[in-house]
Amino acid sequence: MNSKKVSYQQEYWDEVAEEKEFPTPFPLAEFKKHIPPEMNILDVGCGYGRTLNELHKNGFKNLKGVDFSERMINRGLRLHPHLNLIKNNGDDLPFSDNSFDVVILIGVLTSNIQNEKQEELISEISRVLNDNGILYISDFLLNDDERNLKRYKKFEDKYEIYGIFELPEGVILRHHTQKHILKLTEDYKKLYFENTVFNTMNDHKSNGFYYIGKKIVK
Repeated sequence: MNSKKVSYQQEYWDEVAEEKEFPTPFPLAEFKKHIPPEMNILDVGCGYGRTLNELHKNGFKNLKGVDFSERMINRGLRLHPHLNLIKNNGDDLPFSDNSFDVVILIGVLTSNIQNEKQEELISEISRVLNDNGILYISDFLLNDDERNLKRYKKFEDKYEIYGIFELPEGVILRHHTQKHILKLTEDYKKLYFENTVFNTMNDHKSNGFYYIGKKIVK
């Protein structure tokens, strides 16, 4: 994706930062099976800190979040002043190698629509993760209802990837195949994968997934 599109996406999220709510549930019980509360956790694309605050309330204290939307970060700091939230473009995370035990990635792939952008993001996450570190992802999968099929087809030629679409308010999003997600995380040992159905931020239903993987030491 070129810098103009990245900037446009950022402008959109800044514009809606105070009004959008992210309703996708967080599987805390499953998360706690793999991740003890003393672990050092980074939320990439943390938005207004919704997930980090839930973790904080449940005994997790070593928490940091980054997001490219300054207004999302400002909202998060206002709502949850106890959280450590930082504005960052996500391309180059402002942390040294092997800094974290866990990285969380919730609804971020859907906004990073090109394969190479997603691959670069996962590579940067792998850099800051410790050996045997844990990657948690939840995001959206392809749907087969008429509304989604129509928009996948409409924008397939424009973006050269099936599953990308534009919303009327201007943001560009992507739904994925499970095969693509597993390919993207091939340097991780899959510990958990669950298909689910999410409510979206615009009050629709969409297929989605939860994924937990452990970084493979090469």
